[in-house]
Amino acid sequence: MKLFYGEIAGNKVIINDEEQQHIVKVLRMKEGEEIYVTDGNGALASGKLVIEGKKAGIEVSEIKNDLPGFTPKLHIAIAPTKNIDRIEFFVEKAVEMGISEISIIATEKTERKNLNIDKIRKQAIAASKQSLRFHFPVINDTVKLSDFLKNINPDHTFVAHCHEDLERMELKSIPTMEEVTFLIGPEGDFSEKEIAFLAEHKIKAVSLGNQRLRTETAGVFIAAWNYYNMI
Repeated sequence: MKLFYGEIAGNKVIINDEEQQHIVKVLRMKEGEEIYVTDGNGALASGKLVIEGKKAGIEVSEIKNDLPGFTPKLHIAIAPTKNIDRIEFFVEKAVEMGISEISIIATEKTERKNLNIDKIRKQAIAASKQSLRFHFPVINDTVKLSDFLKNINPDHTFVAHCHEDLERMELKSIPTMEEVTFLIGPEGDFSEKEIAFLAEHKIKAVSLGNQRLRTETAGVFIAAWNYYNMI
């Protein structure tokens, strides 16, 4: 399946401009080839490729709407790593495994202050197409930890940290739920003050095992755990 991103409104399908350039200049696809276009919101159009100069369109044969998404829905709020390649690796792998939402959180020990969210969103779209997703994940702007906690359900939210002297539940003991949120700290982990703050908000702590995982590894681990639990 050759899947591309675009707008789908009724019977009208418009392939994204960058996608058109990729089809014509990079892939050098031929008119009449079968292609698929998704809007990233659960709609999928199929048909034949139409080439007009440097423009690419689709002669639609079928449109499917409201295709099912992933359950459970996973939201990971993660602190950006100092090396941007690590957070980009996490985004790519988590998207491939069906994550629904990613938030970038600023914590006390977060070293990276600037992050190109638009670039991250483009990478998420690319990973979605590669893995044949018809529901693209939401990539939120960077937010302070304290502000992030204002809009979460504590009954469905957990924090993965490495403070061994504090009580933590095992990942496998979390019951199946339709949506779940995990918080993952930066290099150096959440501060003790932040851990206490999370506890005040009734956020339950989780252990990811005996090994100390890097920030991005913890994110991929949780995405893989959720992928295993998908129905």
